[in-house]
Amino acid sequence: MSRLQHLPISLQKSICEKSFLKVIAGLSNFDKVSVANVAKAASLGGADLLDIACDPALVDLAIQNSDLPVCVSAVNPELFPAAIEAGASMIEIGNFDSFYAQGRFFDATEVLYLTSQTRKLLPEVFLSVTVPHKLPLDKQSQLALDLLEQGADMIQTEGGKLSSPKSSGNLGLIEKAAPTLAATHAISESLRNSGSMIPVICASGLSSLTIPMAFSMGATGVGIGSAINKLTSHIEMVAGVRSLRESISSSRNLIKKLEYN
Repeated sequence: MSRLQHLPISLQKSICEKSFLKVIAGLSNFDKVSVANVAKAASLGGADLLDIACDPALVDLAIQNSDLPVCVSAVNPELFPAAIEAGASMIEIGNFDSFYAQGRFFDATEVLYLTSQTRKLLPEVFLSVTVPHKLPLDKQSQLALDLLEQGADMIQTEGGKLSSPKSSGNLGLIEKAAPTLAATHAISESLRNSGSMIPVICASGLSSLTIPMAFSMGATGVGIGSAINKLTSHIEMVAGVRSLRESISSSRNLIKKLEYN
């Protein structure tokens, strides 16, 4: 049985329909108030998945404040089993953005090792793996193929954290998203050429403006973090998630019309 079938039905549906929206509280965010606020906003705003730091107490907190499935993120495979026992639906190696300010970078060999160790610990749990954006695009594509061989069920891109837009307004938002969009296109094309249907999640640096671009690049879904968790009020956060949801719906409807015609 595919590990996808181990996920909640609602999550399976959004992945299969390529309308997946993940709200990310942050791999290094252990602030309970912040995580609870993100969880509530993600649920009320119409997200499909909540991504939090890998901690059983945070999993319990997220479940109390949201009706969404929970993904836990870490770079230490040993942390995953306890979080799954606490009720997490899936696990993720990465996102690595929070480590870059510390001068900590991940190469392909380390990511493959973390993936193999995680798969040994939890052979039946759905596993997403982030491809480090510091690698050249051809190396990112090759790593995605290698991760598939190691048992990854989903690939996630990144790149927005270290992107430095030179423009303001909409042009700046596009520049911010450019690295993760480019990675999504390269990885999706490489996987497609290999005959793989593994989902690709475009994450880091996206906005309502650039979400349609992510889907046009081949993404199955998107992951949004700072665009939501940097907001200061509950109303703003919920509205922000709803805006992302509407952007996804609009882009998917447009793609369906183009396919029909």
